Amino acid sequence: MDSLVRNSIENYRKYGVSDRAVEAAVKAEESLSDVYARIDDIVTYNELKVLDAFRSEKFSDTHMGLTSGYGYDDVGREKIENIFAKVFGAEKAYVRWQISTGSQAISAMLYGALRPGDIMLSVTGRPYDTLMATIGLSAGNNDMSLRSYGIGYEEVDLLGDGSPDLEAIRAAIKPETKMVFIQKSRGYTGRRALLCDDIEKIAELVHSVREDIIVAVDNCYGEFTEKREPLEAGADVIAGSLIKNPGGGIARTGGYIAGRADLVENAARHLTTPGLGSEVGPTLGANSMIARGLFTAPACVGECLKGAVFAAEILEGEGYKTSPSSREIRGDIVQTIEFGDPGKMSEFCAAIQSCSPVDSFVTPVPWDMPGYDDQVIMAAGAFVQGATTELSCDGPMKPPYIAYMQGSLAKEQAKLACMLAVGGK
Repeated sequence: MDSLVRNSIENYRKYGVSDRAVEAAVKAEESLSDVYARIDDIVTYNELKVLDAFRSEKFSDTHMGLTSGYGYDDVGREKIENIFAKVFGAEKAYVRWQISTGSQAISAMLYGALRPGDIMLSVTGRPYDTLMATIGLSAGNNDMSLRSYGIGYEEVDLLGDGSPDLEAIRAAIKPETKMVFIQKSRGYTGRRALLCDDIEKIAELVHSVREDIIVAVDNCYGEFTEKREPLEAGADVIAGSLIKNPGGGIARTGGYIAGRADLVENAARHLTTPGLGSEVGPTLGANSMIARGLFTAPACVGECLKGAVFAAEILEGEGYKTSPSSREIRGDIVQTIEFGDPGKMSEFCAAIQSCSPVDSFVTPVPWDMPGYDDQVIMAAGAFVQGATTELSCDGPMKPPYIAYMQGSLAKEQAKLACMLAVGGK
């Protein structure tokens, strides 16, 4: 037994990890050295890009102040939105703590761009459950959905390998098609996340058919996983959540919409009111939180990616089907593990919960989560409720029982959880 394994065994034994699991972890880490190096290269690129945006905007202590009431002339809010725009390659960005979820930001992006008679064409198949009510696809009557306003919806599935079906997309575009919608992340599916190379192919095709079609991207879970963002690949507008990647594990709430100026402003008008749009919205002291979160985001995403590839490597060694594989290029921070058994899925989620800094003593159980048709089990001992840059694992309790692991402010947390799942004492 070499000294590295011996020292690791001594370190982890007191946390309930078996010697066999430690040996498997050491082997996994050794085999992942080149993958970790690739992630570090992406982190370096993105961290310098973010730093340069702060420097070019001359961000200062003055911009971390507080406004209240209407929030008119909030210079800090304007600076932060300019920084977001530079980072994501946008004409304009709308960044507000008043946006509570990624779904809210995406919904505003859709309502701001679409009008009665328009068709929204999803080219990544059916969006995840929390957007169903917005579109008008969920069960029951919803007089606030896009469909209730006379906005049509159509979809094109991805190819079997998870890549966009360009010919089917071309054939599906109609004179009424106003928006092509792309979900970058996998959501609650087994398909791979899209890469910016995929998004570029879609955008080039769509704009070659008609330049006025809006290419809109749900960017949740995808920020800073690559050296490019969707707007730099030809998309017109993107939206996401600050308690996911761009909040860096620091933002306690918030969301953003970025892209073409008119599309962003229309989304802002939907969230506030026509005539006011992005001009109102007090920051109430949130500027420092949002700015610092963005600054730390690339490094935070790097930790999430390293935790995910470690999980894939060690669980593949145990015979589980994972996606992405440990060596696959990643477009989001989500790691799926297929258990094929509800008991094994629940045990894994329990291991994740036991390694959380918050509520480590709680055992997760399936429950009726709002917005989902099936019961969902969720391990999420996070400082911020629902923050997916913090280690969590969840999934609908239905065959083939796929768990969706994401986040980890520190890779070691995800590593310990996986080691316990593989071989706890």
